[in-house]
Amino acid sequence: MEDHYFIYLSFNNQAEGWRLPINPESIEISEEGQGKTYNIVGKGGGTEETRAGEINVIQSPKLKEVSFSSFFPSKSHNYPFIVQGIPELTPKPKYQYLSDGTHEPMKYVKDIRKWMETKHPIRFMYIVRRGREDGKLDNASDRDLNFPASIEKFEWKEVAGSPGDIEYTLSLKEYVFYSARNVQPVVNAKGETVLVQQQPARPNEGVMPETHTFQDGDSLTKISTKYYGDSARAREIQDFNGISDSEVEGIQNGTVLKLPPK
Repeated sequence: MEDHYFIYLSFNNQAEGWRLPINPESIEISEEGQGKTYNIVGKGGGTEETRAGEINVIQSPKLKEVSFSSFFPSKSHNYPFIVQGIPELTPKPKYQYLSDGTHEPMKYVKDIRKWMETKHPIRFMYIVRRGREDGKLDNASDRDLNFPASIEKFEWKEVAGSPGDIEYTLSLKEYVFYSARNVQPVVNAKGETVLVQQQPARPNEGVMPETHTFQDGDSLTKISTKYYGDSARAREIQDFNGISDSEVEGIQNGTVLKLPPK
């Protein structure tokens, strides 16, 4: 039974995106630690594990890096390895290709360039499905990868011997969402006031709009929570739009509010 793998790139909470039409022959994934070494001077412990000298302090791993090369095929070419249909029925060609839903080569190039210009992360999905004896594919795999990433490098060129085809190399780096966390005072069982760090909201990969149109049920607090993950920036939205305290409760439906940058 042969494994099948698929690579998807998407943008703006998967509002845009597609599967690579031609899988790369290989994909390089780099995962490194970043431990730091120090020299301990003095008498060591009684075992090799506690000796003095050089020690290694383990720290959080570095961001994953992914790179691969392939090509976007022109639909006008009748490649012998292009297979119509679904993956379960695909024989063993040099490349796995799913013709349904593919685009012209420049569509992929323009999308990637546009995503880079927004300075927002994309989502990289590497899906592996093991073939079964009945010809179908398993639904889960411990080899899947799914994480947001920045596009670090994109190089492409039109193939001289195959006009219309575009060869490319793409390099990605894992992206980690970060933000300040709210700290709230809470009285514990002993009657002591302690500070509790609130859990951050789920990262939102959507592109931040510049405005919001006020609707029924809206408030500055709800708008702040919707776009920034908490209510703390309601006052900033108010000041950004020149709304006085007396006008806050009277904002009319249809009012277009400008949103401060994240």
